[in-house]
Amino acid sequence: MDKKILVIDEGTTSTRAMLFGAGGRCHASEQTELEQHYPRPGWVEHDAAEIWRKTLRVAGAMVAQAGGPQHIAAIGITNQRETVVFWDKTTGEPLAPAIVWQDRRTAADCRALRDADHEDAVQAKTGLILDPYFSGSKMGWAMREWPQLAEAGDRLAVGTIESWLVWKLTGAHVTDASNASRTALMALDGGWDDELADLFGAPRRALPEIVDCAGEFGRTTLFGGSIPVCGLAGDQQAATIGQACLGEGDTKATFGTGAFVLTQAGTTPPKSTHRLLATVAWQLNGERQYALEGSVFVAGSLIKWLRDSVGLIAAASETDALARSVDDNGGVYLVPALSGLGAPWWEPEARAAISGLSFATGKPHIVRAALEAMAHQAHDLKTAFAADGADWSQLRIDGGMVANDWMAQDMADMLGLTVERPKFAETTALGAAMLAGVGCGMFRDLSEAAAMRGKVEMFEPTIEAGVREERLAGWKAAVSAVLPD
Repeated sequence: MDKKILVIDEGTTSTRAMLFGAGGRCHASEQTELEQHYPRPGWVEHDAAEIWRKTLRVAGAMVAQAGGPQHIAAIGITNQRETVVFWDKTTGEPLAPAIVWQDRRTAADCRALRDADHEDAVQAKTGLILDPYFSGSKMGWAMREWPQLAEAGDRLAVGTIESWLVWKLTGAHVTDASNASRTALMALDGGWDDELADLFGAPRRALPEIVDCAGEFGRTTLFGGSIPVCGLAGDQQAATIGQACLGEGDTKATFGTGAFVLTQAGTTPPKSTHRLLATVAWQLNGERQYALEGSVFVAGSLIKWLRDSVGLIAAASETDALARSVDDNGGVYLVPALSGLGAPWWEPEARAAISGLSFATGKPHIVRAALEAMAHQAHDLKTAFAADGADWSQLRIDGGMVANDWMAQDMADMLGLTVERPKFAETTALGAAMLAGVGCGMFRDLSEAAAMRGKVEMFEPTIEAGVREERLAGWKAAVSAVLPD
């Protein structure tokens, strides 16, 4: 029996485990939801113990499904990025809530650092801007506000989610370069930077060792046998790999909780003058590949909000038919700034708005406007990428939202280019499987592993240019209305 790759895909709203064969087939999957905690407006927290407990359960189910640990070649891990966990190395227990990537509690701290003219230096070193999104300011806030962290002294360990999971699985305190590049504490072309750690007030001694994205990082015996952990990457970098964006200029967009566009940039760190991010795409054998990234905070979470908080829909699957039930948006625009605006605006104080309502508009128009917001936000990013000299010639899409055919076609229409959707849309997990396959020797390199991607579907633009421009003009006005003065 061919050995399988076990992937742990730890996301913002759920954690799951999946079994992959060498040919890319997903043989089984187990998933469970995670609870979100919102102690104050703008604050988002997770219980790291819950994440570990549920991850262990779903992973164990997949090991059993495979027939036992002897049938698992390696484990690959991909994770929600920027979320920070604080734990005690002695007890193995969290010392505080995990601060989630969406959390905006450090907005004032980041603004103060910008006002003190630190942003240019931070961006030059890290490729990132000063925003609460990134891990460094979260760490500094926690060290200042939660005294138990400082009291832990040398027992304190800090890391992003993959670091937490690897430590619980193997006892190794490591982080891969793709995740480390999202902390604002690592130099893009180097390691942890002491000056950045001091700037944010982050605990330098508590940070993990930075490692490659593929290799053997330790072994776990928690499932009854010894299984190596061989692949690590942040979710968006894993999706880039899973979409086989291995050549310079290849571009993917993932529409999950948020929306994230990455364009592969080769071995030289890119520089943006239009509020995009430079990030590590992956690191293999000590060599880094880079990407230019645009990050949108609200995508699939907007549909979840319409369902759970507003009650406008009963299920996400309704949105396709509702969008098709009307000829256009009826003048309705929805700017989904439920946790501020990401790239290219970077306005943490912006708030969501629905505009253009009248007695002639109803639920289908609002739902359609929510879906249209995905293409509108993508167009804003495309404009910024083009201005940075990295325009898209094609876009590969993935994530839970893109199962919606209407949205995929709307993306092609509004961007005016071919949109490619793989038949197997869970490319984040697939990318982690590819890395684990390389790390355990199943594949020679990522190019060979890319055969796991499988078949794709194409969506071509059909909309008239005038209709596109009219919609974009309405969107521009709607965004302007929510931007702080």
